[in-house]
Amino acid sequence: MCGICGLVGDNDPVLLARMLARLVHRGPDDEGMHSAVGVSLGARRLRVIDPRGGHQPVRNETGSVWAVLNGEIYNYRELRKELIQKGHRFQSDCDTEVLVHLYEEEGAEGVYRLRGMFAYAIWDRERELVLLVRDRLGIKPLYYSVQPGRAGVAHRVLFSSELPSLLEGLPDWRIRPQAITDFLSLLYVPGPDTMVEGVYQLRPGEALKIVRGRLEFWRYYRPEEEVHRQVESPNGDQRERFLHELRDSVQAHLVSDVPLGLFLSGGLDSASILACMREVIPGSIKTFSIGYEAPEDQSYNELKAAKLLATHFGTDHTEAVLRPDAVSLLPRVVAGMGEPFADSSAIPTYLVSEVARQSVTVALSGIGGDELFGGYPRYLGIRAAARYAALPMAMRSWIAARAESLSDGSGSRNALGRIKRFLLDGNRPLHEQYLRWTTFQPAGWNGPLLADGLRMAVADSSALRHIGSLFDQWPSDEPADRAMGVDLQTYLPDDLLRMGDRMSMAHSLELRVPFCDHHLLAFACSLPAATRLQGWQLKGFMRSALRDLLPRSIVAGPKRGFMLPLGRWLREDLREMSRDLLSDEAIRRRGYVNPSYVQWLLAEHQSGRRNFTDQIYALMVLELWHRQVVQPVAHQTMGVGAA
Repeated sequence: MCGICGLVGDNDPVLLARMLARLVHRGPDDEGMHSAVGVSLGARRLRVIDPRGGHQPVRNETGSVWAVLNGEIYNYRELRKELIQKGHRFQSDCDTEVLVHLYEEEGAEGVYRLRGMFAYAIWDRERELVLLVRDRLGIKPLYYSVQPGRAGVAHRVLFSSELPSLLEGLPDWRIRPQAITDFLSLLYVPGPDTMVEGVYQLRPGEALKIVRGRLEFWRYYRPEEEVHRQVESPNGDQRERFLHELRDSVQAHLVSDVPLGLFLSGGLDSASILACMREVIPGSIKTFSIGYEAPEDQSYNELKAAKLLATHFGTDHTEAVLRPDAVSLLPRVVAGMGEPFADSSAIPTYLVSEVARQSVTVALSGIGGDELFGGYPRYLGIRAAARYAALPMAMRSWIAARAESLSDGSGSRNALGRIKRFLLDGNRPLHEQYLRWTTFQPAGWNGPLLADGLRMAVADSSALRHIGSLFDQWPSDEPADRAMGVDLQTYLPDDLLRMGDRMSMAHSLELRVPFCDHHLLAFACSLPAATRLQGWQLKGFMRSALRDLLPRSIVAGPKRGFMLPLGRWLREDLREMSRDLLSDEAIRRRGYVNPSYVQWLLAEHQSGRRNFTDQIYALMVLELWHRQVVQPVAHQTMGVGAA
């Protein structure tokens, strides 16, 4: 596990050192650089595989091919053995070195042989080629920016594992206005775009070849292609195959030369990983769960279910009962993300990562299980929407008229409010119904909230338009199946995996996600929709397959995850902080939103009349990002469209 960065079309060791300095948390154990004519590669290393060796950048026998890697190649031992048989000589036992020799044998197409989570760069001196690659599902990040070239080179390209590191090489960068509205709608900025003009992410399953300054993008993996490989088989056979694929994935993710453990929420995903770990690890397994001390926060505690699992499987379990200092915690979380990100699940993920890092260097997580096997209520909602759309127009109009009187609801995700919007918009296409469940816009959000300057700078939400097109393009007739396909390409990489990577790496902890293994994903997508989404029960197929491996209460239990009482915190612990961050002065300084509307949001939430947890938190994160990340890098006050 590392943080990587570099320059193509330029050689600037001073800049490379500054970029690496912003990645120390990703790799506190070692630093390495390689510079040649027209290229500089850098890496910060967290020692996981071959702790004594494995210094990066790595090279081949002649020094003509160099590589840096962020992530892990789980099948590196098999590949290493094969490459040695073909005559390649290795200088270490590290997985990164496999990349250079595999590239020598198969070129860029060697990526098809890799099983793992990775973002890597390869420099081929003889061909004057740099290859940037991101893994199939986007588990590991890779940001890049293309600048005008120098001295006859068509383009100068900068790349890095994190946005603040990349910005070290862009002194005149500007905020992208569209990103502000996308962020306020989704609570994250969807890829491949970022908050910054001219800075992008490689998409999941994408590579970029840079040859003498010329750029060639290559999409080597598309998850929708797995849908066409459906294999009909009896349900019993499908359940057995699921268990085989899950066990295989978990075992692959256990490759490590340092201590590892598991984030244990007590839910189905982490429980199933634990069951598979127990089958192959005879000794102690370290598991980690968090809860909250305050009596009013006990509904967010998941310690009971997690402890039941820990006792059942005999783990070395750590429970962290917390009453965190929310005022000091929030700035650390925002700084750790490095970019605007307002999914509040980042906070407990940050906390459990902090606890786990005291004992282990690697932790497994159940991220991805919901997207593969139907774990979100919105999948039932989008299925219901298809049924609702079949009702006569007059009936839908009658229901919509009465939905106006419904409360907007309460709770962290404001479920009742989303149901209200769902009923009010029952005449809309199915992909727009889906958006009612996945966006965070109260009624009139884009009207009274946005300041005139920002509203004029953006025509509409390109992010939402993009999600709609993905919904329509997923090759399935089942609406819920299509919604899961959209989540695989948006919410999973841009929210959950981004959060997991940044919050764990903030503590120099490597997070692994067995449900995001591409073999397991291929199996999930090959299942007929009627099998993967059985009836009206979330994860019906998965529950059926796991009934003999897990305690009955876990198999039948509700969805769990790392949640926190943010709504209460905003009324109590964070009340003064929210007033400071969202003061009229601060709001006017940025120029994004209307101060009067923000004050109304605060008053309504703090009185308890309405729940605007997500909206207020998003605005606070945006302001904290300006104060903690933007200004230290840009050294300027930010406004719409400019640094």
